[in-house]
Amino acid sequence: MTLDLDDRHRAMLAEMGVRVWLPGAAPAEQPAPALVHAIAVAEQAPARPAAAPAARAQPIPVRAEPVEALSRSRPQAAPSTSTLDLQTLDWPTLTEAAATCQACALCAGRKNTTLLAPPTPAQCDWMVVGDPPDEDEDRAGQPFAEAAGQLLDNMLKAMGASRSGSGATGVYLTNVVKCRPPQARIPQAAELAQCAAFLQREIALVQPKVILAMGRFATQVLLGEQSELATQPLGKLRGTLYRYQDVAVVPTYHPRVLLRAPADKAKAWADLCLAMDVLPPRSAATRVAAPRGG
Repeated sequence: MTLDLDDRHRAMLAEMGVRVWLPGAAPAEQPAPALVHAIAVAEQAPARPAAAPAARAQPIPVRAEPVEALSRSRPQAAPSTSTLDLQTLDWPTLTEAAATCQACALCAGRKNTTLLAPPTPAQCDWMVVGDPPDEDEDRAGQPFAEAAGQLLDNMLKAMGASRSGSGATGVYLTNVVKCRPPQARIPQAAELAQCAAFLQREIALVQPKVILAMGRFATQVLLGEQSELATQPLGKLRGTLYRYQDVAVVPTYHPRVLLRAPADKAKAWADLCLAMDVLPPRSAATRVAAPRGG
């Protein structure tokens, strides 16, 4: 048997210390160590990613994305409602502006906004402004929902008014802010002020004659122009008539509070009577006795 060895094979055997001798041939001269090393490197080269350095040198391709995709993937600064002229919007556009508003941190905790256009836009003598939405209102996407809403409807019925009416018997309901605060935290002063622009436009559209400010934060915003009043507790403010943009304001307890403290229902009824005294006298048919129970 003969061995057909080329120079590379011989160099590899020499590197391993194997001397090759063939019959009738003189001992092959061993290649120099430097040559052996070079051949060994060449032998191992194919196992390495030879193309890798060239690949790294090539520019990385960038996939072009639509502007909409980029805006979704990258955090953008939330637009402020101050950049919108809310005071020129009609009901549909005002409702849409509230639903898409991200001007403050309150939007992070909402499922739905609670600013709803009335089914038939019309002037209402009554406007009820409640505290920030709770879980029930957030879920329903409307102010004064579930048990608190039922109690309010009974109170309004005793006044001869309803949320589905208009004119002298009409009541428009809203919240002082339109989003439920995350983890039901207390809204900050800047957040209350940010959402006040929506409330101002609602008042302009509804043109109420009396506003019932139901709750601490609703009262704080509506009486905020009078700094000495904004910091006082609701218990000291109720029972007195105030003004907001020339509209009569009567502070009173929120129905949620009345459900927890039924004894305060008598005080709330006294506040409603004070509010009714602001309006022109109506027929006895529209004046009923104070509601009993819830």
